[in-house]
Amino acid sequence: MQQRRDQVSAGETFRAAVREERPLQVAGAINAYTARLAEATGFRALYLSGGGVAANSLGVPDLGISTMEDVLTDVRRITDATSLPLLVDIDTGWGGAFNIARTIRSMIKAGAAAVHIEDQVGAKRCGHRPGKELVPAEEMVDRIKTAVDARTDEQFVIMARTDALANEGLASAIARAQAYVGAGVDMIFAAAVTELAQYAEFRAAVGVPILANITEFGQTPLFTRDELAAAGVDIILYCCGAYRAMNAAALKVYEAIRGEGTQKSVVPLMQSRADLYEYLDYHAYEKKLDELFAKEKK
Repeated sequence: MQQRRDQVSAGETFRAAVREERPLQVAGAINAYTARLAEATGFRALYLSGGGVAANSLGVPDLGISTMEDVLTDVRRITDATSLPLLVDIDTGWGGAFNIARTIRSMIKAGAAAVHIEDQVGAKRCGHRPGKELVPAEEMVDRIKTAVDARTDEQFVIMARTDALANEGLASAIARAQAYVGAGVDMIFAAAVTELAQYAEFRAAVGVPILANITEFGQTPLFTRDELAAAGVDIILYCCGAYRAMNAAALKVYEAIRGEGTQKSVVPLMQSRADLYEYLDYHAYEKKLDELFAKEKK
């Protein structure tokens, strides 16, 4: 896909955000509306979680069940609704070399700015769960080379995620990350990091931007933005917090309606109609309709 000289690609926008906001806070957005909310709040980049797609769009566990097309459906909806660059979780790439190449091209066409691909086996698990199995580093290097070669936009960001820390220890995880950078990735995502100092060691060793995934109920403590900045982290990902809060609120609403016969007690949990309309820019749409109908009547 050739970019016009006066047209900034999504990948360029993501790279600029990484350079300009130190560290860049990336908001997990599970659908188009939450993407609009995050943009209105001031975030400069968004994230689509593979586990989030599995749970929220498909109602299945994050165990390699979802497909590229499942994720692309949500990618297209989000990129249509917001101008923010989107980082996408593509798991292990959904197959061999030709599948990975197709995934990269499809993500670019769908408007994504960046992806991360991981070094687990195809039947992957959540990065914060036990029982993860990794492919040899050489196989992951081949995945990366395929992904880099498939790019139709040189500014599109390819990030490598390594899950080696939990299984193989810090030294092996860093060695893997260095090999992945050597194969051409732009950034590194070290999964399930447990200590701030480990981020500093990754950053010093790889020489490219690194991402910290600050997810709730996992192996990584909820480090603050300032703590992560001091450790050399370039990108802070908040992958799942918003949809976890949404889901908890939804469950309370369902339980109240079923148990109490009314939603009165849980109305304070809800977004108002006025706020919904504000974030959708609803009244601007109505105004446009009024203008169109007025023209038809003349």
